[in-house]
Amino acid sequence: MPRCGMAIHLSNSDVRRIFLAKQELSRPRGKLTKAGLLELVRDLGFVQVDSIATVERAHHHILFSRNPTYRREHLAALLEKDGELFEHWTHDAAIIPSDFFAYWKHRFARAQETLADRWRSWHENGFESYVDHVLERVQAEGRLMARDFEQDTESPKRPPGGWWNWHPEKTALEYHWRTGNLAIAGREGFQKVYDLAERVIPSRHYGGEVSREAFVDWACTSALERLGFATHGEIAAFWGLISPEEARQWVAGNAARLEPVLITPADGSRPRASHAFAGSADIFASLPPPPARLRVLNPFDPLLRDRNRAERLFGFNYRIEVFVPAPKRVYGYYVFPLLEGDRLVGRIDMKADRKAGTLDVRRLWLEPGVRASTARLSALDAELVRLGRFAGVERTVYLDGWRGK
Repeated sequence: MPRCGMAIHLSNSDVRRIFLAKQELSRPRGKLTKAGLLELVRDLGFVQVDSIATVERAHHHILFSRNPTYRREHLAALLEKDGELFEHWTHDAAIIPSDFFAYWKHRFARAQETLADRWRSWHENGFESYVDHVLERVQAEGRLMARDFEQDTESPKRPPGGWWNWHPEKTALEYHWRTGNLAIAGREGFQKVYDLAERVIPSRHYGGEVSREAFVDWACTSALERLGFATHGEIAAFWGLISPEEARQWVAGNAARLEPVLITPADGSRPRASHAFAGSADIFASLPPPPARLRVLNPFDPLLRDRNRAERLFGFNYRIEVFVPAPKRVYGYYVFPLLEGDRLVGRIDMKADRKAGTLDVRRLWLEPGVRASTARLSALDAELVRLGRFAGVERTVYLDGWRGK
């Protein structure tokens, strides 16, 4: 890899290959054991959780994209039996290795400072009594869901929706979860089951403590390891645990551990200055290319979490349009990106009809310059068969107009 002055200069094909490898999309496809799954989640750092199951829930799809032998029961065991994974917040709800629980205590402390006032003002007087009541019941009874508190509240039942529609006990449960008093012990129909964190998180993880300085160092170091190269803003955004200013100060204070890198964007514009660990050139050169096969990614895939970074590296402008009014959507409600080798080549709108046993393809869009060749469409069909089988449907149905004609 050439150098420009003191900086490593990475071509756009280099940065795509490096980032795909760092996001575990270049792994060999051997059988994924439960231990291997835990290693995969650790290497990724986190796997986002989302309730939308247009084809399959985000966390299952993300892991399947990296290894099609992934088994849901292994994830359930690691979360609900072994305690090696836990659910909490990064930039959004996510599955996180319990090894990291001590670092999350700093997030819990921050949440305690910020959430109480916001939610207290929403419920006006008496919020503290709900907070105390909920914790006392969970301490005494263990493993409770929000619906177990519905008979406790005198407030009217609220319609489904965001946190603004929660009844006070649900708000209190979420407050205790966000602040680390409670943890998610399991899910029933995707509804959270809460218990005391000390009963959910194994003691070897639960009891850990780290200083603020060690926490910031870990947050920045572990983020850069998983990104390969990054600006201080990208480092801060990876976990959503620290501020960009803290990451900037970390970069300045760790100059001896880092070296400058120039990243070539997909559009060929001026190279972007970033940081990597010193000695990364040899590591970058050794990283394998991704498999050439075509894969459907989940909209919440970590490769795309930072939309601006994904656009710079891959030239792929992607937004989730779930919350966009239907007439204003450019593509669709829940459209899946298509990865082929080291390129994002298109997107597809589809939905699993489990009653009919079909994966219904509504529309395919290929990126400019990407041909709808027979080989490419055949590869897409094979991937949809694999994904449909994983989602529990039997066949793929291409609906009228799926090619946009």
